[in-house]
Amino acid sequence: MTALVLGLALWSAAHLMPRLAPRLHARLGSSARGVVAGLVLLGLLLMIFGYGAWDAAQHHVPAPWTRHLNNLMMLVAVYLFAASGLKTRVAAALRHPQLFAVTLWAGAHLLANGDWASFVLFGGLGLWAVIEMALLDVRAPVPHFAPSTRAREVRAVIGGVVVFILIGLVHGWIGPNPFGAMS
Repeated sequence: MTALVLGLALWSAAHLMPRLAPRLHARLGSSARGVVAGLVLLGLLLMIFGYGAWDAAQHHVPAPWTRHLNNLMMLVAVYLFAASGLKTRVAAALRHPQLFAVTLWAGAHLLANGDWASFVLFGGLGLWAVIEMALLDVRAPVPHFAPSTRAREVRAVIGGVVVFILIGLVHGWIGPNPFGAMS
């Protein structure tokens, strides 16, 4: 549990540093990216290790339908990452499509998992994303994207579906299969 919580704290602190400690971030200068990247990577490794090592008890047994809702929410979350990179209409409308995708990802996993380790990990990352969006909204102007092309919109959908399938396959190899038993 300690590693998971420490990983969440490092991840959150590194991502929030530019907004909560702008003087420190500025003082680091060109090395700020390296420091932030190192803290994020260390936090990620601690979260992975801590989540895997925590033999957490179940606080509830998720209903069978939550896996399907989880997959739908994950498909939308992955699409939002693609839409953000391609600057589609959806990305422009949502303002923070990647952070919104993280909240969807976290919420989907909270629905489909009933153990305390999942509650801490996904709840913590979802909370971080909501705080990050709120802080960005206070300081940053609304981004304006150039009008998106139809081809860009189609690429975002196709890319999102392909990456979603790949994530599901890898997830099935290293953990529970999100698509159910495939034999």
